[in-house]
Amino acid sequence: MSSTSQKHKEFVAEPMGEKPVMALAGIGEALGGRLESKGFDKAYVVLGQFLVLKKDEELFRDWLKDTCGANAKQQKDCFSCLKEWCDSFL
Repeated sequence: MSSTSQKHKEFVAEPMGEKPVMALAGIGEALGGRLESKGFDKAYVVLGQFLVLKKDEELFRDWLKDTCGANAKQQKDCFSCLKEWCDSFL
C-alpha cells in the first residue's frame, strides 16, 4: 500500500469531532473553499456524503471531482482517509 501523509495519519488517529473539511487528506485550501461554498464545511459533512454513497470508491471519487474539481490523487487521498477512519471508528 502507498505511504500515507502526515495529514492522513493525524486525521485517522482520533475521532472526527468538528474538524474542518481541510483536515481531510487531499483537501487543501482551494478544494476546501469550493466544498465550503457548497455546504460541505466540516469533515463530518463530507463523511456523510461518503456514507450516503455506501463507501463506494468510484462514486465518491466522481462526486468529489464533480463537486470541487479534485484531481485523481486528491480523490484517492480523501477516499483513503475516510475509509481508514471508518474502519477504525465505525
